[in-house]
Amino acid sequence: MAYVDEELASQPDCWRTAAALAPEHAAVLGRPGERVAVTGCGTSWFMAMAYAALRERAGLGETDAFQASEFPATRRYDRVVAITRSGTTTEVTDLLAALSTPTTVIVGNADTPAAHLATDVVAMPFADERSVVQTRFATSTLALLRAHLGENLEDAITDAEVAVRMPLPVDPAPIEQITFLGQGWTVGLAEEAALKCREAATFWAEAYQAMDYRHGPIAIAAPRRVVWAFGEIPAGLDETVAAAGATFVHSRAHCGHTALGSWNGGRVPLDPMADLIMAQRFAVALAAHRGLDPDAPRNLTRSVVLA
Repeated sequence: MAYVDEELASQPDCWRTAAALAPEHAAVLGRPGERVAVTGCGTSWFMAMAYAALRERAGLGETDAFQASEFPATRRYDRVVAITRSGTTTEVTDLLAALSTPTTVIVGNADTPAAHLATDVVAMPFADERSVVQTRFATSTLALLRAHLGENLEDAITDAEVAVRMPLPVDPAPIEQITFLGQGWTVGLAEEAALKCREAATFWAEAYQAMDYRHGPIAIAAPRRVVWAFGEIPAGLDETVAAAGATFVHSRAHCGHTALGSWNGGRVPLDPMADLIMAQRFAVALAAHRGLDPDAPRNLTRSVVLA
């Protein structure tokens, strides 16, 4: 079994532990009314995007998300939250060293450069990973942040327990391309799902905001191609995708019938973060179908450390 398989399956337990951490770190994750920036690279940036959208939706203050390398030096924030699994990513450590704003780093290991540079540290060693391809650290970070916003994650965790074991909604074997869609906070999840397919399986995968998808990207929809949407979907999108000949995937459908819907108390669709687990599993299945080792993705290392 690949490391990533074990790490994928552990996510429900990791989310419980992460959610329980939230109260003790409330003061350093952004108080209500504070202007907060959230930053990271790759997967961590996508989780930052999701959190920023959720925090603003909750009315807790202006919240922006930036790639660490593109952080606007002239903007002023009350706190900057940096997400970095390894704690060694060069762009993140460079940014933390340059900021005078109070900073919080969410990290797998507290004894790392990013943790030493930050004002405050939220360490999550229980969610750290051996795999290059990040799965549970990302979703556990978002679980922590959602709990910090006051969300009760019990239903999401139940959905995650479903997502780690239920059949995949689509067979990867005949598929030649996949597009992931989201709205609001799930745009970050769509970006992350596409990244997983590119990383683990070197597969042609794209991500878009769901409403914008019909403004051009739908041109590539065709038979043997999949459009997978997270969370709420725009009216008529599924019919539009089907008319283009592509397969439309949404958790309302793949967890909606009695046998599967009963696993999570009949709630459909799945929590979007649990649906991301399904997409992570799909990426690993794609890798296996293509004869690739998801623990040794091409051109990638566990952390990007630049000279």
